[in-house]
Amino acid sequence: MSAYDELMSYTRETEALGAIMGRLSWDQETMMPRGAAEQRGEEMAALEGVLHARRTDPKIGAWLEAIDASVLGEVGLAKLRHIRRSYERNTKVPAKLAAEIARVTSVAQGTWAEARARDDFAHFAPTFKEVVRLRREEAAALQEGTDFDLWDALHQDYEPGSTGAELDAMFGALRPRLVALRDKIMGADQPKGLSGTFDETKQMALTEGLAAAFGYDFAHGRVDKAVHPFSSGSGLDVRITTRTNPEDPLNSIYSTIHETGHACYEQNISRDYLLTPLGEGVSMGVHESQSRIFENQLGRSRAFTEYLYGQMRDTFGEIGVDSAEAFYAAVNRVTPGYIRTESDEVQYNLHVLLRFDLERQIIGGALEIDDLPEAWDTRFEADFGVKVDKVSNGCLQDVHWPVGLFGYFPTYSLGNVYAGCLHKALRAEMSDLDAQMAKGDTSKATRWLAENLQQFGGLREPRDTIVHACGFEPTEAPLLDYLEEKFAGIYGF
Repeated sequence: MSAYDELMSYTRETEALGAIMGRLSWDQETMMPRGAAEQRGEEMAALEGVLHARRTDPKIGAWLEAIDASVLGEVGLAKLRHIRRSYERNTKVPAKLAAEIARVTSVAQGTWAEARARDDFAHFAPTFKEVVRLRREEAAALQEGTDFDLWDALHQDYEPGSTGAELDAMFGALRPRLVALRDKIMGADQPKGLSGTFDETKQMALTEGLAAAFGYDFAHGRVDKAVHPFSSGSGLDVRITTRTNPEDPLNSIYSTIHETGHACYEQNISRDYLLTPLGEGVSMGVHESQSRIFENQLGRSRAFTEYLYGQMRDTFGEIGVDSAEAFYAAVNRVTPGYIRTESDEVQYNLHVLLRFDLERQIIGGALEIDDLPEAWDTRFEADFGVKVDKVSNGCLQDVHWPVGLFGYFPTYSLGNVYAGCLHKALRAEMSDLDAQMAKGDTSKATRWLAENLQQFGGLREPRDTIVHACGFEPTEAPLLDYLEEKFAGIYGF
């Protein structure tokens, strides 16, 4: 057996073990009895130890050295690229540091939850300082031998090849037009929202039907309830979760469509890549582009909401609005709010841009942890026009920083930018898309995404994946043009 074949066989086993760990995490959020948490922690730790040892095994380095890359095609070279990147990053971080990060972030999550409940940033600050210190130390190790700064080094785990400087230029162009659009909307009359009580069992039946309508394959997946909706798995086993609220059916509907976008990406990757480094979404930004185009450009479109309005009336009867056009406006209402995860299309990216700027300052050392609440509140008022009322609605609202996920947040907005580009390319090819969507038929749009992007998995680098699908370099312009046209139509300015 050649060095390449041995490496691929070894990698396949590692990928399979990683899939098992993912299934344990899914179970923990959905089915696991509450009393099993302590044992599950031991199980997860044991499996993580096995995976870390496999990912840093010197045999990988020996195989990489022995392989003659000149005889490999595009697929083989792509697999090596992923394996080499993972191996080099994993071996740069000392095992002792990795273990300490795991320990401290586990403690930090609980401390953050206590501080958030008490609206007491000072309670969390000492632990947060330790999280930041350790992540900076990790970033310094990862930075070695590269041109990246500390924040860039951490960001590579989520969006390989992307840099803070590139994102700063893109987001710098996004922010003023988003703020201007938000201000125009807030000065206009607000459309009416839904009203009534919406049976949760009926919500689940409706959302499962919507997942199927967007191409989710139930032969290789399932929908369950969880506190926080998420998608899990890849290949032949991809699962999604949603949540229901009897007062707010749109939360369940659009959480499900969002997670279906993630899940369909994983389900549509070529079976040739199963249990290989190419067999999952290439980056967080590209992954988010799939969930956001499903949820927003397709799911919140005037055409699809015309279909959904009929489904809502058939399922629930009176819903508080009496026409498809009024329902479209209700689905797309823009309202003030502090919480990122509850935000609308217009304001969502402003939440992310705020976090992006602050976390770069934190990791770079320009912003002290004790000064974070004031910095957050000042920026929030500038972008959203309201003062933050309490720290749980401010810098303590997200769990990402407490568990050390620096470099993650911007992939949410990058995904929105990518979705804007994909939507522009999709519309250019399909003049009859709205007529199909108004009937609840998403197949043309979802097939286009599967054929032009999803099937390729990790074959190309993230940005090249978008360029291949769209035929042009990604920019923020298509997203901004889409948002301005859409909301001018809804709000009449």
